[in-house]
Amino acid sequence: MRRKCALAASAALTAILLGGCSQGSDEKADVRDERAVKQSVEQASSEILDILAVQGKVTRSGAIATPCTSYPEEDQVHRMRHPWSVYGVPGGDLEKAMDRLRSQLPAKGWKIVKDGPDKSRAKLPQIVANSPDGRLSADLRLWREPADSGRSSMIEITVVSDCFRSKPDGTTGSG
Repeated sequence: MRRKCALAASAALTAILLGGCSQGSDEKADVRDERAVKQSVEQASSEILDILAVQGKVTRSGAIATPCTSYPEEDQVHRMRHPWSVYGVPGGDLEKAMDRLRSQLPAKGWKIVKDGPDKSRAKLPQIVANSPDGRLSADLRLWREPADSGRSSMIEITVVSDCFRSKPDGTTGSG
């Protein structure tokens, strides 16, 4: 249950920190090819997985379209959101993976906009970074479980796009 609450908080914070999604309804969201946006979000996730460089299990889900709450629903403005995690890896290895993110994301042009404990009661280590073009944001959190807990430590990753409208021939679903 606490992971679900933290994931919801993660998504909310990511939306706030992602500069492109702070647009108000008086501004127009760019019209973009939804498949291309989905591909860029999933490609960013793949690059982050490469940086993590850990041998563990990865949840497999694709990016999905979700509404941008800063726009009226009838405007049909949305973003791509790709939550996933890496688990089944010793906590020390995950801490080293977070350190790799701190050094390699900026080397690849990402700007780290937050690096420190999140606002949860657990004060999870968190990195939030924006892509070089400013159209994507990644929220990365380390869940370090005690050895005797029976639960796996993990890094939770959520990559989101900025807000956009699909091209008229595009879809608004995850398609």
